[in-house]
Amino acid sequence: MQLTRSARLVFPVALVLTLSTASFAAAAQDAAQVKKGEAVYTAQKCSMCHQVAGKGSKAVPLDGVGGKLSAEDIKHWIVNPTEMTAKTKSTKKPPMPNKYGKLPAADIDALVAYMQSLK
Repeated sequence: MQLTRSARLVFPVALVLTLSTASFAAAAQDAAQVKKGEAVYTAQKCSMCHQVAGKGSKAVPLDGVGGKLSAEDIKHWIVNPTEMTAKTKSTKKPPMPNKYGKLPAADIDALVAYMQSLK
């Protein structure tokens, strides 16, 4: 079966539009996840010990953390800070409390997405 010239042009255009729409939907989902993570950060009062964009405590700034740590490491800091403190030999005082691992998984994932956006 041979395709007409117009059919050969329509297929690539449709493919590009489909991929663009999927990319846009993923970006919108990521943006929503980051926004939710920022809300979790605020609700959990993380700025009492951390600083982002000049707001919060200067003790442990988080600007650039998304470019320094993997999502897995950030999540590990949230859910098991005692282990991460030992692993990294962190001397920051006070140490991060070991209570955020009890947050709902969706909140933890959103918080990780927010931290990853801080590059």
